[in-house]
Amino acid sequence: MLDGVNVALGVSGSIAAVKTVELAHELRRQGASVRAVMTESARGIVHPWSLQYATDNDVVTELTGRVEHVELCGRDGWADVLLLAPATANTVGKVAAAIDDTPVTTCATTALGAGVPVVVAPAMHEPMYDHPGVTDAIDRVREWDVSFVDPRIEEGKAKIATEEAIVLTTARACGDRPLAGRHVVVTSGATSERIDPVRTLSNRASGRTGRAVARACYASGAAVTLVHDGSEVPYASVRQVESAAEMTAAVLDAVDGGADALVSAAAISDYTVEPSETKLRSGEERTLDLEPTPKLIDTVRDAHPDLPIVGFKLETGGDDDDLASVARGTLERAELSFVVANDASVLGADETRVLFVRADSATEYRGDKAGLGLRVADELQNELGG
Repeated sequence: MLDGVNVALGVSGSIAAVKTVELAHELRRQGASVRAVMTESARGIVHPWSLQYATDNDVVTELTGRVEHVELCGRDGWADVLLLAPATANTVGKVAAAIDDTPVTTCATTALGAGVPVVVAPAMHEPMYDHPGVTDAIDRVREWDVSFVDPRIEEGKAKIATEEAIVLTTARACGDRPLAGRHVVVTSGATSERIDPVRTLSNRASGRTGRAVARACYASGAAVTLVHDGSEVPYASVRQVESAAEMTAAVLDAVDGGADALVSAAAISDYTVEPSETKLRSGEERTLDLEPTPKLIDTVRDAHPDLPIVGFKLETGGDDDDLASVARGTLERAELSFVVANDASVLGADETRVLFVRADSATEYRGDKAGLGLRVADELQNELGG
């Protein structure tokens, strides 16, 4: 996601600075090169040697005749993006006022003047975050197209955002953003049909592929709505659903509100039952009358004839020709942009293998699900003319 990206990591004196060692590792795991810049206060919390080890680069702790701020963040500087994490109330206020009395704030002023993207991940006590002067400073800096990674408000503190949220926002800020201005609706994971108050019919889908697609679309600049039976995520507006009917209704509502594409990656229940209002007794033979559920992509296609829709098709057994043939049946029936087809053997696995099936082609992807999400986002960009 950050392959080939140079990240200047500005660390200021919040206790959250202890998390920057792992953040630097995660940025590098995503393909970035990282060089750290620290305030004096930050050095009292985490030793520069720790960040030197984590980044595999020397750490800037003072500005010298080498004019490190220009070397890193000037118009022809090393950095593709400046990430301030953590950013204290003091640092945000100084950035807003162009006060350059630390290596971090001087890098920020230089980056903003040079047009280098800046990402800010605040961390402080909640009353400081709510101070009108701090909120004014944040609003002012936002007006300069600086990206903020909102903190997690917990235990009276505005805690630094998760590594995932910071990495995604950094990727979004410094990438080409070919999906900027687009709204993509993504379905993910399994649905479940209630049998009684404690039992359901469901499947083994983990939702990892759908979430990877949503993350990749967000990093590419899109506004993303994620429809799934799961928790809130930092990269999308979430519609939480349980059953196939709830997912279909939520998707239609999201698409009706204005969407440029739908990626239907969820493993939606094919059958439902009339649920019992009370728990069914165990130990008794029982027959369940299964009723087929309407196909979500067909329902959406009927309501939105021109909407680009990406389908997913899961099969068992057979070779690639069989898999592509079944996928093309779905492609033609619902007039899809393309279908991502795979064998059920990859359910829940870290690595996956799929075919991208179109009317006249079937190309293979083999790798992890994060890479698959990026490939789907790339193919979608081509469909939308991004």
